[in-house]
Amino acid sequence: MTAQIKGGRRRAPPAILTAPAILVGAAMIIPVFYLLLRATEGDPATVVSLVVRGRTAELMANTAALVAGVLALTTLIAGPLAWLTTRTALAGRGLATLLVTLPLAVPGYVMAYSLIGMSGHYGFMNQVFGWSLPRPEGWLGATLALGLYTFPYVFLNLRVALSTLDPSLEESARALGCTPRQVFTRVTLPHLRPSLFASWLVVGLYTIGDFGAVALMRYEVFSYALYTQYVAAYDRIYAAWIALILVAIAVSVIWWEGRLREGTHYARTGVGTGAARRLVELGPAGQVAAWGFVTLVALAAVGLPIAVLAFWLSAEPVLPSLPVLGRAFWQSVSVAVPSAILAAMLALPVAVLAVRYPSPLSRLINRLAFVGYAVPPIAFALAFVFLSLSTARFLYQSHILLILAYSLAFLALALGPIRSALYLARPSLEEAARSLGYRPLGVLRHVTFPLIRRSLISGMVLVFVIAMKELPIAFLLAPTGFRSLAITMFSRTSEGMLVDAAPYAAAIILFSGLFVGVVLRQEGRHD
Repeated sequence: MTAQIKGGRRRAPPAILTAPAILVGAAMIIPVFYLLLRATEGDPATVVSLVVRGRTAELMANTAALVAGVLALTTLIAGPLAWLTTRTALAGRGLATLLVTLPLAVPGYVMAYSLIGMSGHYGFMNQVFGWSLPRPEGWLGATLALGLYTFPYVFLNLRVALSTLDPSLEESARALGCTPRQVFTRVTLPHLRPSLFASWLVVGLYTIGDFGAVALMRYEVFSYALYTQYVAAYDRIYAAWIALILVAIAVSVIWWEGRLREGTHYARTGVGTGAARRLVELGPAGQVAAWGFVTLVALAAVGLPIAVLAFWLSAEPVLPSLPVLGRAFWQSVSVAVPSAILAAMLALPVAVLAVRYPSPLSRLINRLAFVGYAVPPIAFALAFVFLSLSTARFLYQSHILLILAYSLAFLALALGPIRSALYLARPSLEEAARSLGYRPLGVLRHVTFPLIRRSLISGMVLVFVIAMKELPIAFLLAPTGFRSLAITMFSRTSEGMLVDAAPYAAAIILFSGLFVGVVLRQEGRHD
């Protein structure tokens, strides 16, 4: 491995970093390797008959249509909101930002529950307002559920991009005679492309791998077909091929996003004018229209789930369900906490190696650390099923395997904050500790760890909250009798037991609020 250069000499990374980092990289690719092995168990004729058929083409078309619909809906919602909260003199911009970020606390399958719970004869809308709405399902239902949950990802990215864009670029375009529309299309929009592509990547990958919302909305895409094929049809070879197709789709999305960003430069090369940004005055009518749009979005994405949950929670006393709810909460915590700790422990050597000892190997390991987050969760879980059945049957449907899968799937969430903190920490402090005789473990414990402790905790909180509401991985890898909040809520909703599912949905929203708090704290640093 290429070592760190100090004073003209190359210093090799210590084995205490290299060995665990290599194990992390291997742990990411070995399950996918076993997925490939299971897929190729069938003879070529059988494989061709399974993969090359109308059913696969239909799933491909449905998945592409869902991704396109969700991306279009999220962009149409997030774009105007980002502009209103950064480029206009909107009264209460901070409150507007908070309101349109809160939907991150309502996972896609909970949003689907809310849309289902408001429809029908016994639904919220008919019982309260006398409007009997048809049950949302299919492409439209799945698009609404996922779009109303994921649009804040696009909003936050665009908001940061609009806030940090050099105002002198737009002022120069105006001085050259460009109309406001030309300024937007020729200057502003091109500079928003990196943030837009990054947010589309996150939303697209989430949509490709989503299981809960599409299952509740009865819309057959690859993720839902993979689960039904594995659980109901017991055709493990076809399930493996569906998982590989999902992985291929996710990798192609990542590749195309990278290709679209290649060779593009957006930084200013000159000194610039240092012009202050001018906010657009909306006027009384504009303020009312702007807040009307913000309120409409907030009511649809946050108000509706809260109202529907309140309605179904009031249908029966909640107190009798508290013991079962408490057990489900404890089971969720029992895997979320160790998963968060393990993810941070695995991310630490990878981050230190990538930042302090850059080399081809450390860069490769750093990229492999994101495989678990990029691969659709249900495909990643199926890979662990095949791995455990092939090499360690005692791990199958065990807490250990579920915790390991969680920690690897969400490793990127813990890695990001740690890596960012290391980039900001001064390497001279670590060099001083080495010159005083500290060994690598001592430097890591007494110097590096205190410098990144807050970021380490932030990463653990992110993994903990995501694991608390995770559904696809838990469904395939859950031990016998394991009923987390997400599993219980989804199971009861899919069986039409909306009253019984309400307490679990409410608990998920409350704990997901932790995630929103972390996101808002990080986003606030850009203001």
